[in-house]
Amino acid sequence: MGKTAFIFPGQGSQFVGMAKDLYDNSSVAKNMIKEAEDSLKIKLSAIMFGGPADELKQTDITQPAIFLHSAILLSLINVLKPEAAAGHSLGEYSALVSGKALDFISALKLVRLRGQSMLDAGIQNKGTMAAVIGLSDQAVESICSEASPKGIVQCANFNCPGQIVISGSVEGVYEAMRLAKSAGAKLVKELVVSGAFHSPLMILAKEKLQTKLEEIEIKNPIIPIYSNVTANPISKADDIKNLLLEQLTSPVKWQSSIENMIADGFNEFYEIGPGKVLQGLLKKINPEIKIGSIEKYEDLERFS
Repeated sequence: MGKTAFIFPGQGSQFVGMAKDLYDNSSVAKNMIKEAEDSLKIKLSAIMFGGPADELKQTDITQPAIFLHSAILLSLINVLKPEAAAGHSLGEYSALVSGKALDFISALKLVRLRGQSMLDAGIQNKGTMAAVIGLSDQAVESICSEASPKGIVQCANFNCPGQIVISGSVEGVYEAMRLAKSAGAKLVKELVVSGAFHSPLMILAKEKLQTKLEEIEIKNPIIPIYSNVTANPISKADDIKNLLLEQLTSPVKWQSSIENMIADGFNEFYEIGPGKVLQGLLKKINPEIKIGSIEKYEDLERFS
């Protein structure tokens, strides 16, 4: 008998108009958005619903917007229950809410601070990121090592077979991009980002987040939450704090996380939140598993 897992998207899944249909059709969604805006002291829904897109994709806005969209859906899903969860980068906070390790408002405040701190770190320590398509994990890791004399560069996301994101200083990433092209990568593309996420250049964000994490109550999750840092399930609150900090400067081991979940008996995955990025990755990791999406109000009606 298979088991069901929820997966939660991270930055890059946002779009203008996100969660508007939830707001229009649900008093729960309206109340959660009001609660979020009162807590953060920003009119988040105006940017989510109406843009502009350039403002929505700013890290300090994107992160709470995506989290809020996922959290609303979690509150509205009545029948389907996860037996484990995972989230891609930012999505790990949504996963922790689904496992009752974090409450909604505490997670929202952490996510807002995380976005602000990552934006600030990107301003103070200039860096960039790039996607490398068509090379093995080992090849890209070797390339980053070879490029490192030019500047900081490391693998940031192991998304699926042959799809890796690298991150670091501009000089380091550019040298790794050059080497990846020479090594026969199908595609090497710099990403439009505000900082070198999941690299040592996020150390300033790590310091700010640590202070806030010490104030927040984190509980043992009621379901396994698979960590980005280790790709293994977390069951203790103390481990969660440490791993959320490590996540800022460590690679997201998404492919390994999903492979470990499948090995542990999970064969039905639902992406909860905006977009369908994770579904695409899962199909490349293992095309045999069942994948679904709950993004809009009409999706919820299928499970009511």
